[in-house]
Amino acid sequence: MLDVITIGRASVDLYGQQIGTRLEDIGSFAKSVGGCPCNISVGTARLGLKSALITRVGNEQMGRFIREQLAREGVETKGIATDTERLTALVLLSVEAEGVSPMIFYRTDCADMALDEDDIDEAFVASARAIVVTGTHFSKPHSAAAQEKAIRIARAHGGKVVFDLDYRPNLWGLAGHEAGFERYVASDAVSAKYKSVLADCDLIVGTEEEVLIAAGEADIQSALRTIRSLSSGTIVLKRGPMGCIVYDGPIPENLEQGIVGKGFPIEVYNVLGAGDAFMSGYLRGWLKGEAHATSATWANACGAFAVSRLLCAPEYPSWEELTYFLEHGSTHRALRKDADLNHLHWATNRRREIPELMALAIDHRSQLEDLCAGDERKLARLPAFKKLAVKAATQIAAGRAGFGMLIDDKYGRDALFAAGTLNDFWIGKPIELPGSRPLTFEFSQDLGSRLTDWPVEHCIKVLCYYHPDDPDELKQLQTEKLRSAYEAARKVGREILVEIIASKHGTMDDGTVARALNELYDAGLKPDWWKLEPQASRGAWSAIDAVIEARDRYCRGVVLLGLDAPQETLEAGFTAARTSRKVKGFAVGRTIFSEAAKAWLNGTMSDDAAVADMATRFGALVSVWQRLREVEAA
Repeated sequence: MLDVITIGRASVDLYGQQIGTRLEDIGSFAKSVGGCPCNISVGTARLGLKSALITRVGNEQMGRFIREQLAREGVETKGIATDTERLTALVLLSVEAEGVSPMIFYRTDCADMALDEDDIDEAFVASARAIVVTGTHFSKPHSAAAQEKAIRIARAHGGKVVFDLDYRPNLWGLAGHEAGFERYVASDAVSAKYKSVLADCDLIVGTEEEVLIAAGEADIQSALRTIRSLSSGTIVLKRGPMGCIVYDGPIPENLEQGIVGKGFPIEVYNVLGAGDAFMSGYLRGWLKGEAHATSATWANACGAFAVSRLLCAPEYPSWEELTYFLEHGSTHRALRKDADLNHLHWATNRRREIPELMALAIDHRSQLEDLCAGDERKLARLPAFKKLAVKAATQIAAGRAGFGMLIDDKYGRDALFAAGTLNDFWIGKPIELPGSRPLTFEFSQDLGSRLTDWPVEHCIKVLCYYHPDDPDELKQLQTEKLRSAYEAARKVGREILVEIIASKHGTMDDGTVARALNELYDAGLKPDWWKLEPQASRGAWSAIDAVIEARDRYCRGVVLLGLDAPQETLEAGFTAARTSRKVKGFAVGRTIFSEAAKAWLNGTMSDDAAVADMATRFGALVSVWQRLREVEAA
């Protein structure tokens, strides 16, 4: 059974990435899902509710983006219809100043506003404990009829009805296209429509302006009393930075005597989407049977996250993040500057789960260049060889999850394009200059500009030759470089894998790699993945597990590297690694491709034979890994 179904707008938000400037002067945009009910469906899902959305999207790339992103967020999407005649709505937004966010709605005859009664399935609506209807979708007769049908079904089956007043005057034709940020224009027609819905509502939520339009009154106390005369439902009055007041009975003479939750003084960065975050937090409490003061506190906290960050739905907190904030607070008024909260936000809202990873590494540059020995014809053939490696890896993956590749930008462009067409196929790309110590980035030291054109699914991989007994000056240079890579990854929203090789520059014992990881955690690094050498003993893996679990329990885990070791040696390393709780797979290269590369570059092996050879070797390692996993499970 679903907890909540939201109904109405579903758009693609294009947020200006430059802050403090006019929308006319924005140079680049960040894309996310948007629209009040769409945002609420994401916000409630992140807080642990089983949510769904009823809407329409276009039969094009933006409509598919909304559907796919909601699925990633855990939102049930079977209530989303595809409109073959209309386009998905778009919204352009910017942050011009504190509390000032110009926006343009591209919604002329858009898909979601074509919602009608045929889109409302009785069994689907009846499967939810509550539905959320939204103000904008009462602006057209057919979409209003759709919501009214959903209300009748919900009430007939014992479901709750929530009304998010969601008033945008220009979406009712009461303001110009440039007035998307306009909050209030009086209208008897809008008020009459809102009032016709109130009697059926169990929870009514809106800002002061929205309460005024819902009641058709000129002052807030009269408006609240008018709503109360029409509905016995709980009324939640949103007051922006002052939090909210809840009225669950008669409206008091002193409006401050309603129920309030805890407030959170924070810097206001962007007000757009804060109300949808607020509603998500309130619904989490309300549908879980919490007291109104608790629900209001959670709502205020979720709103605080939203106004302190740039986007709408992507910035809403997970339940773990919200719980941490409620327990610990923050030393930052600008929550987006809180490193602990940012890490929690990132780690608990990743695009997908990857419980296991078996990767073929073909990101080698210097090793393959050495095989070419300066022969320009061979060097020119390296991109084609890397495409063959993709074929080999995909043969073994056979469309299954848990597989991937490491591929470089230098010779692997064609291979990256080939791998990029595969669903659920993990791709990591290196940024280090091969062999550099201290660590240097390849191509440019300006990672920010380089990473902006990477696909969002691609994981940054950075290799560092780091030993905990290195001189302090060298370690400082190394950690500073790793830190810059980590910060760039978080800034542009990419995962990062940090590969540490210690054995080439010092002696090794059971505590060497664990000490190295501790030092890197001390430097502020919390990578999504670690890539580590096979360890000689179970004790070494136990020490590594202890460090990762103590320092970052949200780390995806460890993948093993190969270092051109024979397959027998790797199998022994796999066996020891299976005792680790944090080792989740491997990313091996030269053990798989070296022989094929030599023969193919020398012209003694065909394309098909090279693919077959690499596939056999990769498949053998996969079989060993999976067999050990099965033994462990037994």
